[in-house]
Amino acid sequence: MLLKNRTLLRSNSILSLHVLVAFISLVCVTSGCGSSGGGPVQLEMVTNSIGMKFLVVPNGTLMMGSNSDNERERPKHEVTITQPYALGMHEVTEQQFTEVMGKNTKFSSPNSALDKLLWSEAVAFCKRLSDLPAEKSAGRVYRLPTEAEWENACRAGTTTKFSFGDDPTLFGQFGWYSRISGGESHPGGQKMPNSWGFYDMHGNVWEWCQNWYYDYGDVPITDPRGPETGRTRVLRGGGWFHRELDCRSASRFSEDPNSPTKYLGGMRVAFTSN
Repeated sequence: MLLKNRTLLRSNSILSLHVLVAFISLVCVTSGCGSSGGGPVQLEMVTNSIGMKFLVVPNGTLMMGSNSDNERERPKHEVTITQPYALGMHEVTEQQFTEVMGKNTKFSSPNSALDKLLWSEAVAFCKRLSDLPAEKSAGRVYRLPTEAEWENACRAGTTTKFSFGDDPTLFGQFGWYSRISGGESHPGGQKMPNSWGFYDMHGNVWEWCQNWYYDYGDVPITDPRGPETGRTRVLRGGGWFHRELDCRSASRFSEDPNSPTKYLGGMRVAFTSN
């Protein structure tokens, strides 16, 4: 009888353990247990008439900025993006710019990401690309992403310093930065993408954003576009000449958009999805 009771007790314990494991697994699947919300997501891909690839990002909410790093990034605040938008999987290359705008003597590596553009030149590229007959027929009007759209795509659902976590020693797997870049920009797709499929969001070249630079507020905001006027435009993502921590998801920089004597950036093109 004692042996029978022990056997029954053991069977019940094993059953209880199985139920507990199943419950924990269900919680992890439904609420992202042990993760920062940055699991792989399959986004719709669009390829335009000159072969540029875009991913369509759904509307949603993110925590933008950082409370623990540069003061430019404070305070961390909730941002809601109400409309889906498409964003380039890669940074615009010298060859793509040349195909749309014509030959430019300051370019020397056709497949590499641009890193010598004024903000106004980036905007002109978007307009010229929109005016291509095939793009007009498709109803695509290109533009630079807003800073919020850029950070949303970079974070890919995460709240960590980088889209791949908080460990800067992993950076070399995902982006080009000062220690490994060789002093130049590189073609897209040579490093790992983030979990949404975007390449080179960290490092390689700074990317111009649409909006003027502005100070963050501490209240939730919807579809932030920045002020109507300003002195400097925003750049995001860090560049090949920066250290790892300068290329975090929240890291932001601003510059005179039209001064050829100051910083020049690259770009990643967006359009609003219908």
